[in-house]
Amino acid sequence: MVKRCKWAGNDPTMQKYHDYEWGVARYDDTYLFEMLTLEGAQAGLSWQIILNKREDYREAFRQFSVAECAVLTDDELEEIRLQTGVVKNKLKIRSVRSNAIAFQKIQMEFGSFSNYIWGFSEPIINSWEEEADVPAQSDLSELISKDLKNRGFKFVGPVIIYSFMQAIGMINDHVRHCDFK
Repeated sequence: MVKRCKWAGNDPTMQKYHDYEWGVARYDDTYLFEMLTLEGAQAGLSWQIILNKREDYREAFRQFSVAECAVLTDDELEEIRLQTGVVKNKLKIRSVRSNAIAFQKIQMEFGSFSNYIWGFSEPIINSWEEEADVPAQSDLSELISKDLKNRGFKFVGPVIIYSFMQAIGMINDHVRHCDFK
C-alpha cells in the first residue's frame, strides 16, 4: 500500500498532485507562473478547490502564458470572472495581470523568473515526523514575499509563498513516512 502525506487524502486529483508535482523541483517559467497564480487564488480556500478548477484557470489565462496575461484588458478580466470556473474574487483575477507584468520585469532583469526564484535557495528537503510539524511560513518565505511585494506582486504573502515554494520543489515537506519523500 502506498503511503502518502495525509493531506493528499483519497481524492485522485489531490493524490496525483501530491505524487508527481508537490515537492518536485521545477524550473520552467510557465509552470512557475501557473503555481504562483494558483497559490494566490487559493488564499482562504482549500487547495482541492483550486486543483479542481485548474483546467478552468489554464483555459481562462491562456495556458498561463505570461505575455498574454500581461496584456489582458479590464474587459477580458471581467469576462473571465463572469464566465469561467475560476474563483470570482476580482482582486485575485486582476492580480494575474499585474503579477504577469511584474513577472516579465523579473525575466528581463534575471533572464528568467526561474533564475530569480532559485537564486534564493537550493532545494530544501525537510524531514518532518508529522504534518503538524510542517510550518505555514519560514524566514525564507518572508524574505521572498517581501521582495516580490516590492516588485509589485499581489497575493504573495509569506504563507502563500511558503506553499508556492512547496509546489515548485524549493521546499520538500513530505513527511518521513511518505513514499514520495
